[in-house]
Amino acid sequence: MKKVLSLLTVSAMAVSMVTGCGSSSTPATTAAPATTAAAAETTAAPAATAETTAAAAATATTSTDLSDKKVGVCIYQFSDNFMTLFRNELQNYLVSLGFKAENISIVDGANDQATQTNQIQNFITSGVDVLIINPVNSSSAATITDMVQAANIPLVYINREPNADEEKRWEDNNWNVTYVGCDARQSGTMQGQIIADLPDKGDINGDGQVSYIMIEGDPENVDAQYRTEFSIKALEDAGIKVNKLDDQVGNWDQAQAQSLVANALAQHGKDIEVVFCNNDAMALGALQAIEAAGETVGKDVYLLGVDALQEACENVKNGKQTGTVFNDHISQSHSAADAAVNYITGAGNDHYIGCDYVKVTTENVDDVLNALK
Repeated sequence: MKKVLSLLTVSAMAVSMVTGCGSSSTPATTAAPATTAAAAETTAAPAATAETTAAAAATATTSTDLSDKKVGVCIYQFSDNFMTLFRNELQNYLVSLGFKAENISIVDGANDQATQTNQIQNFITSGVDVLIINPVNSSSAATITDMVQAANIPLVYINREPNADEEKRWEDNNWNVTYVGCDARQSGTMQGQIIADLPDKGDINGDGQVSYIMIEGDPENVDAQYRTEFSIKALEDAGIKVNKLDDQVGNWDQAQAQSLVANALAQHGKDIEVVFCNNDAMALGALQAIEAAGETVGKDVYLLGVDALQEACENVKNGKQTGTVFNDHISQSHSAADAAVNYITGAGNDHYIGCDYVKVTTENVDDVLNALK
């Protein structure tokens, strides 16, 4: 059964940065997170469960010289705000574990799967000891897995989760492949809960429904799909009637989101009560469009993102963004590195290493900002 470290109590925020993610062999796509606030805000899991992967890696590290081990890291796109935080933290943590900086190669897939596939092939040819891959397209995971497994190289997927069938293949074949990340359905659910918890439940104009626009990330990315679906599902599960005014693809990009939201505001104006964005970069672009249209977040419209980028958290604190959802790049990157160590040393890993998101509103944003320092 999948076990994850719950990071949902703010008092445990500092601890979450250290303990990272819990682990299990059950694919993340087998059960959606609860869609009620009570179920989402669960009690923190026991420390022994949460620290399993890190503890195994720490034990292995003390008895293994990692200085000559080579790590290949593929990032889908360097310009992505969140993945920049992730890869920088990953690089630093790998060095702290004993890897030499010159043996850690991190490459930019430039959001092109063909480019990334070529990079993976180059890593295989160069004889890396482990691969950490943030795929451009989650749908390419089976091809990537087969290619890497044929070379007998352990593989750690990060951030973009392959589907349940692919994860089951790893388990059925007992392959050295795992996924490290959070269940995106939970982040979407939390976005919806933030709106449902408002005094007016998002119904600013009082017409009995929440009229919204959705700005999606890459439509091939499971995170974008789940955040889009489950944010609205959370509202409906709370008994709130919804009215979709627009749904556009912003590809995680701030400039694209600004243009899309500007166009939506020009078309729908004051009818838009909530702007859902699949990540904070797009929420930042949406805010630019909202302010350019002379509207005010919290008064004329509500604005949601995901990732808890520092700028977005500052906007939450200052009332310019209704809320975001903390996507813990620190614990995820550390858990990915720990999983890599476990493969190199023969300790092995479960096929899924997961962690929880955290709702961020004015009530806890200062704690989140402090934890990110």
